[in-house]
Amino acid sequence: MKVVILAGGYGTRISEESHLRPKPMIEIGDRPILWHIMKYYSYYGFNDFVICLGYKGYMIKEFFADYYLHTSDVTFDFTNNNKMTIHNNVSEPWSVTLVDTGLDSMTGGRIKRIQKYIGDERFMLTYGDGVSNIDLKALETHHMKSKSFLTLTAIQPGGRFGVLDIDDDSNRIDRFVEKAKEDGGWINAGFMIAEPEVFNFIVNDYTVFEQYTLPLLAREGKLNAFKHHGFWQCMDTQRDRNALEQQWNEEQAPWKVW
Repeated sequence: MKVVILAGGYGTRISEESHLRPKPMIEIGDRPILWHIMKYYSYYGFNDFVICLGYKGYMIKEFFADYYLHTSDVTFDFTNNNKMTIHNNVSEPWSVTLVDTGLDSMTGGRIKRIQKYIGDERFMLTYGDGVSNIDLKALETHHMKSKSFLTLTAIQPGGRFGVLDIDDDSNRIDRFVEKAKEDGGWINAGFMIAEPEVFNFIVNDYTVFEQYTLPLLAREGKLNAFKHHGFWQCMDTQRDRNALEQQWNEEQAPWKVW
């Protein structure tokens, strides 16, 4: 199953870093948060990635183009026709497709643009700025039982995000209210799994997935929630980034399962 990662936004709320590089390339430890997300999916056996590029997308392309070189020991022998020898190379079992989805496309538009790389298959979907210790296999099992077009991971971080109205018996999402401020509500944490029918709920480049597609799926009874009570953190601000950095440096990062 392919994993689609949204990595094209401007990241304006963490402009201290994002004016230099795309938000998914901001580092936790010495690796971009995008790498952390991919390592997490890979741990669960999901190694086929489609990354939606936009703002400064060339930097993400360059990261993967040089990945093999940067993660290996290497000898450059300039006396022997500039020979390069790779030692104890480190590689990942990844297939990575990098897709330019437009500089100003909205989230739905970016997802629509990668449809040809997904085809008629189920796919994972998440944002390029959040880490978690969610059980991805349990998410997959839950989604298959739900018979929904899309299942998203729901968490309860407090009152600064949008709220999901979830039916307690079926876990069906009846209402999706973006950016409300009710304390204790469930919010969309990403880490989604979707059926290809979801593409039919996206109009064009200007479709905001969270404001148009998800509410429409909810009204159709095709949106489901997987409740996660464990760790989740998005890197929305410099404060968030510093907190994640501290967890990583202290070897207490809940998402480091590999």
